Amino acid sequence: MFERLKEDVASVFHRDPAARNTFEVLTNYPGLHALLLHRFSHWLWNLGLKWLARTLSTLGRWLTGIEIHPGATIGRRFFIDHGMGVVIGETTIIGDDVTLYQGVTLGGTSWNKGKRHPTIGNGVVVGAGAKILGPFEVGEGAKVGSNSVVTKAVPAGATVVGIPGRIIAKRKPAEGEEERRKEMEERMGFDAYGVTEEMPDPVARAMRSLLDHMHVVDDRIENMCKALRKVNSEYQNGALPPLDEEDFDCVRDDPPRDS
Repeated sequence: MFERLKEDVASVFHRDPAARNTFEVLTNYPGLHALLLHRFSHWLWNLGLKWLARTLSTLGRWLTGIEIHPGATIGRRFFIDHGMGVVIGETTIIGDDVTLYQGVTLGGTSWNKGKRHPTIGNGVVVGAGAKILGPFEVGEGAKVGSNSVVTKAVPAGATVVGIPGRIIAKRKPAEGEEERRKEMEERMGFDAYGVTEEMPDPVARAMRSLLDHMHVVDDRIENMCKALRKVNSEYQNGALPPLDEEDFDCVRDDPPRDS
């Protein structure tokens, strides 16, 4: 029992940089309190003491703001950050090293008995306010974006965002594409919201697609100008007007301030 407790405390330090010492974690982390109460109530549930298990679960909800049904199965090193409003249903199965943030619901979509709630694989991260509803599996290492609503299976390692949840496919850029995109961003003074492939912003992805399109248009215009110069030596190829960085302050993540 103490070995599992040490694991749980260590997982808090590993995933929350705000944690300062063991005493603080043991006394001020409701996610840890809810997990410890659940382990006891789950043991009572398996013994057949259903009412006592549910009563302990209700007490845990009053104390922590986290509702975990005693029938749920939870693996090792489970971490709930902040935790307020988290709901975990009866037939939920959670693997090892899973992280949930506040407002997450692991719920069901049916009133029929049997498996109604999701199975969460090892290493899954579920963002704040996300809802995972139904008896399907979220594969190992998957990430669910904040406020997403997921109602179908998620492959291992995938990232899901939006309502309804959409799997974001990672596209391998063509040779030189990333360099050309960065060059265009620098010319425009545009920073695509610090977007990463691990948790992409759909708006920023759309902006990047526009940048790619603009780069292709630039190449075509340049080729057309070269062809016109060959046909007519008197053709004057005027320079394009420069881009003013101040015009793009509104789409930057952190616009520069006037000194």
